[in-house]
Amino acid sequence: MVEIIDNKLQQAYDFRDECNAVYSILENLKEKDYEMPTQFKGWTFNNVIGHLHVWNYAADISLEDGDEWKNFANSALQALGNGSSMNEFEQTITKGIQGPELLSMWKEYYTDMTERFAVADPKKRVKWMGPDMSVRSSISARHMETWAHAQELYDSLGLDRINEDRIKNIVIIGNNTFKWCFTVHKKTLPSIKPYLKLISPSGEIWEYNEFSEEHKIEGLAEEFCQVVTQVRNIKDVNLKLTGNIAEEWMSVAQCFAGGAEQPPKPGTRKKIIKSI
Repeated sequence: MVEIIDNKLQQAYDFRDECNAVYSILENLKEKDYEMPTQFKGWTFNNVIGHLHVWNYAADISLEDGDEWKNFANSALQALGNGSSMNEFEQTITKGIQGPELLSMWKEYYTDMTERFAVADPKKRVKWMGPDMSVRSSISARHMETWAHAQELYDSLGLDRINEDRIKNIVIIGNNTFKWCFTVHKKTLPSIKPYLKLISPSGEIWEYNEFSEEHKIEGLAEEFCQVVTQVRNIKDVNLKLTGNIAEEWMSVAQCFAGGAEQPPKPGTRKKIIKSI
């Protein structure tokens, strides 16, 4: 996967393409369908799209690090610190817009922000609610979160997801957060990082970390992404784990920021066989 094409950041277009794939499964839904609860904390479709839109906006305004970003960050910290739920805070940004109108607002915004990220310096440091990060990492994180939250939408609609090799961005984040997983869960960091041998959606072999027969993870890249984003329990996928370090990593894998989160219990995140 080439990162820069015609002086533009490829990860920005990977993000856009993931968003477009999600939009395509939602564009024909009726207003009432957006109130369907998902398997992720009972969030509705409105909650999911509103969440993605608000944090896309946050990432976008962080490119400038001006008063708009400072006001947003302060408002978020104050609201969440005072006991408001994530959804309650986000609705102060979306102003009660829901359903197809919310979907359109999300699409228009992510389409525009893609171009702003595509031409930004990929190494520039930008603010976030946690540690600063590079522009490349910021838009890759938006891709990761979009991909992760979209899974509950695919599952709720009873759809089989067809992934593409752009999920390599998520694999990289998942692998790079090995240390973070143990740190946030207050576990001793192992001295060895398991070797990864993953099969991409197109059939390519993706390998990461030093080769080891004793400590390794093998299987579909899609399933590795599902575990590190906590949209599936390790027991619900077919990854082959060798060694206790690989098993411990996949039991606490968490490639997103924030406090320690537990993976879903086995069997609680899956495709629903239903029609709407």
